[in-house]
Amino acid sequence: MAKQHTKEFQQEAVRLALSSGLSRKQTAADLGVGFSTLSRWIQIHRHRDDVSAPPDVDLEQEVMRLRKENRLLKEERDILKKATQFFARQE
Repeated sequence: MAKQHTKEFQQEAVRLALSSGLSRKQTAADLGVGFSTLSRWIQIHRHRDDVSAPPDVDLEQEVMRLRKENRLLKEERDILKKATQFFARQE
């Protein structure tokens, strides 16, 4: 049985697909949804014209959120690099 996603999840997926700079295939894979599903959501939301962010979204908050996410991703990458080096020395 197919997994049902909330409207909020679908809207966020569409926003990411249209504004992240990643390909739709990559965005769909990152979100764990099918490419055709994401494409269908984009078509539906474009038709409804509810894709754009609400006007009261504070860009500074978004920048802070993205910086925090970027810092976390860098930390995770560094941990993986160290783990790779550790296990490479074990051989």
